[in-house]
Amino acid sequence: MFDARLRKTIDPALESIARRISTFGIGANAITWIGFTIGVCAAWSIYIQFYWLGLILILLSRLCDGLDGTVARINGKTDLGGYLDIVLDFGFYAIIPLAFIWSNPAENWAAGSVLLTAFYFNGASFLTYALMAEKRGTSEMQRGSKSFLYSIGLAEAGETLGAFVLFCLFPAWFSLIAYIFAAIVLLTTIIRFVQVYDEFGDRSAS
Repeated sequence: MFDARLRKTIDPALESIARRISTFGIGANAITWIGFTIGVCAAWSIYIQFYWLGLILILLSRLCDGLDGTVARINGKTDLGGYLDIVLDFGFYAIIPLAFIWSNPAENWAAGSVLLTAFYFNGASFLTYALMAEKRGTSEMQRGSKSFLYSIGLAEAGETLGAFVLFCLFPAWFSLIAYIFAAIVLLTTIIRFVQVYDEFGDRSAS
């Protein structure tokens, strides 16, 4: 929901950093892998209950996630880069809640499972919408220059990062935060369903 506004604020700084990185010959795919590796380290830190370290590593991982796309726009985007970006992003968004579940299974398994299920449904609706939009020739990039169409929702990358930050700051409240955010994610999925019926539905058949 806030991603477009955040991009306007952070894009100039990312552009400056990305241009410096590009001078060292570091490609976008390498940054994507570095970001995911840092994310795995964040998950491990959370699992052993080093939550502050996990928070720092999560922020570094998401910095890489912002930089890889910017470097790609400078050096030239590739289909492989777009594939790695989305798949490893989805992996990151799964392993952080999973780490909280493993760190305290007695308290966190139920809420974490609900959140991961919500992520799964939302991810499926997100990717399928992008596929159908591509098939129909929809070219409007609502999130800047991306590898495929991003649909707007209440729970986007910025909101998800905010939830992860809250998890790390208040680990004892993980379940409450996770249930609330799962509801927001599921509401995003429902809104996308309505959007899809409106855009792709066969009105003549209704």
